[in-house]
Amino acid sequence: MQPLIKKFCDINLADLPVVGGKNSSLGEMFSKLSTKGIKVPDGFATTAHAFWYFLDYNSIRQPLQQLMQQLDKKDFTNLKEIGSNARKLIMDVWLPDELEDEIVSAYKELSGEKDIEVAVRSSATAEDLPQASFAGQHESFLNVKGEEELLKAVQKCFASLYTDRAIKYREDNGFAHDKVALSVGIQKMVRSDKGCSGVGFTLEPESGFRDIIHISGVWGLGENIVQGTVTPDEFFVFKPTLKQNKKAIVQKKLGEKEKTMIYATTPGATSPIINIETEKDKREQYVLADEEVIQLANWFSVIEEHYQKPMDIEWAKDGLTNELFIVQARPETVHSQKNPYHIKEYKLIAKGEALAAGSAIGSKIAIGTARILESPKDGDKLKKGEIVITDMTSPDWDPILKNAAAIVTNKGGRTSHASIVARELGVPAVVGCGNATQTIKDGELITVSCCEGEKGFVYKGELSYKETDLDFTNITKPQSTEVMMIVGDPDKAFKFSFYPNDGVGLMRIEFIITHFIQVHPMALIKFNEIKDAAVKQKIEELTHHYPNKEKYFVDKLAEGIATIAAAFYPKDVIVRMSDFKTNEYANLIGGKDFEPHEENPMLGFRGASRYYNDLYKDGFRLECEAIKQVREEMGLVNVKVMIPFCRTVEEGSKVIEVMKQNGLDRIKDESLEIYVMAEIPSNVLLAEKFAAIFDGFSIGSNDLTQLTLGIDRDSAIVSSLFSEQNEAAMEMIKMVIHKAKQAGEKIGLCGQAPSDFPEFAKFLVENGIDSISFNPDAVLKGIENIILAESNTKSKMMAHL
Repeated sequence: MQPLIKKFCDINLADLPVVGGKNSSLGEMFSKLSTKGIKVPDGFATTAHAFWYFLDYNSIRQPLQQLMQQLDKKDFTNLKEIGSNARKLIMDVWLPDELEDEIVSAYKELSGEKDIEVAVRSSATAEDLPQASFAGQHESFLNVKGEEELLKAVQKCFASLYTDRAIKYREDNGFAHDKVALSVGIQKMVRSDKGCSGVGFTLEPESGFRDIIHISGVWGLGENIVQGTVTPDEFFVFKPTLKQNKKAIVQKKLGEKEKTMIYATTPGATSPIINIETEKDKREQYVLADEEVIQLANWFSVIEEHYQKPMDIEWAKDGLTNELFIVQARPETVHSQKNPYHIKEYKLIAKGEALAAGSAIGSKIAIGTARILESPKDGDKLKKGEIVITDMTSPDWDPILKNAAAIVTNKGGRTSHASIVARELGVPAVVGCGNATQTIKDGELITVSCCEGEKGFVYKGELSYKETDLDFTNITKPQSTEVMMIVGDPDKAFKFSFYPNDGVGLMRIEFIITHFIQVHPMALIKFNEIKDAAVKQKIEELTHHYPNKEKYFVDKLAEGIATIAAAFYPKDVIVRMSDFKTNEYANLIGGKDFEPHEENPMLGFRGASRYYNDLYKDGFRLECEAIKQVREEMGLVNVKVMIPFCRTVEEGSKVIEVMKQNGLDRIKDESLEIYVMAEIPSNVLLAEKFAAIFDGFSIGSNDLTQLTLGIDRDSAIVSSLFSEQNEAAMEMIKMVIHKAKQAGEKIGLCGQAPSDFPEFAKFLVENGIDSISFNPDAVLKGIENIILAESNTKSKMMAHL
């Protein structure tokens, strides 16, 4: 006779038809990965045979089939009625004595002398297959204690095979209702009610980038994160440097963690778990220490290697013992099925009034009528193609969300239910807006934009946008000239890594300083000298997690640089040190107190001249510390440094000495390379002398043209004369390329012209440029122009022979 239950130690992946995907995976890890240090709470599972035995014992298999045959499979008008009747059929009968006895016996063996709390989870036998996640379709019950409560929970799990959402899901995915059984997993509870819990992916969940492990977490039980009730903490861990035992956390984001789910302790409570407000000080803390993030990431790597595919994993930390556990693992079912080299790119042509903003899920744009729904009961109000605006979603929303063009929620993060469903449906979502249901009016026309980076926006009205199909699968890159990219926004780095490239030729740190740090570095160093109380208050708000305000600047800058360096690793990422003008620096929080007023900032206190000057050298020290952290601690040695606007050779030597004093020493770190921008005529005329102290050049064609022709490119009156293809400007570019080559140094160019003008690309290639860096939207056109130029150059050479 087939068994009614199986213990985790006797279960492996081959048992998927017997105990479903969830339980077979738990058994696989418990029996095969425990020896590798991975902790999985012990347990047992009822089998598919037990489910069929239960139906047949009560003679309800045929009535269930007949109910499903009555389902309106076109419009699902009677879904609620059919689902309710099916669940009632299952709840109105009894578990067979034999099944009850076996469950109680296994529970006693698991508990020992005293009844323990267990998690009771559903696992469908067609569940967790790569093509269908079944995530959240069936019920789970936490903090179940005692034989009577356990048997009730098992029967409720059986009934949850017929939740409205599960019935609809099977219809949508082509699973026959009478072929899917339900196994119930009974597992020791991890006391995460007193600790924390969360989920993780062994790839970056927005782009599908494979070298990132993404971990998110909340205080208390994990249902809050699965349901999207709260905004979690997020951690991004880079796999290659994790294997090198480096500080592989390239980015951390503190979530609000507004609620904490705990056990109900009040006698007679209607539910074994309750949600309480999270204490303020705990909201301000990360749920995991760095070493715990690394431990989980190492476990995730082992699990991914064992399963040989990207995984979606649930973890929990016991607050009594401080132990970490893995409580679930299933194959990731969205990005692992897609071709990451085939991208639809969306771009807003005009922006409008922003009604709400939150985390962007996906990169699409959707336009439609806003439909504010308070609960799934309001689902009838939603017409196909409208946009759902709600507080949060749960699996009960699944049948409704199929009709939505986009999803907008007040609560939730990247791993919330709304986010997971949006990815599966391929629609944009903006989650964690806070007040979307108040600021957006029911019935108004809106534009949901997720194409502007990590932040998503909901705009009033219909905004025009451009949609482009990009397929990088079979792109041929040039043979002799490297194609580099210009990147500044860390939030777009993983997506851009799939574009055809040889690395990043120009990474501007100004974007990170403006958007993520926001504060002038000297205002952090000399915080006590700031007179403006409002400015001090704003800085305190931004830096309150950092007792040392300088560390705030270093960490945020390091995380931004590391994210881009990880995305393109092991290819070169050339990081240009800050090149704000004084008027731009003054616009940063606290900046006005530390910047001189200049009539012509374009030619004033900028670039290299700042780095050794008393007015800014301590700010430059923080920039150097960030680079040092990225290269030495995080292990991202593909980062190279570039000095902008270096007017004289002597100034270059001074800057290199200051960098050495700040820990960036090329003698101690032989792999460190320092480039210089070639953007001033002096850089060209004395290129051989600059080459003696720097490791390479990058031509800044905008500034070089401006200074060669004596044109302020910001002046509308003379801007028509500005052109990189002016004979004098091209002569300067030609000269510096030849001098760099003679000195044996690498030289590249960053700019728009080689993609806009094929003849300019031809000029660069003919003169032997090593690399050309393009903005992402110009990469394909740039490659086309370079290949054409290389072909013409080769034809000319052949003709000379």
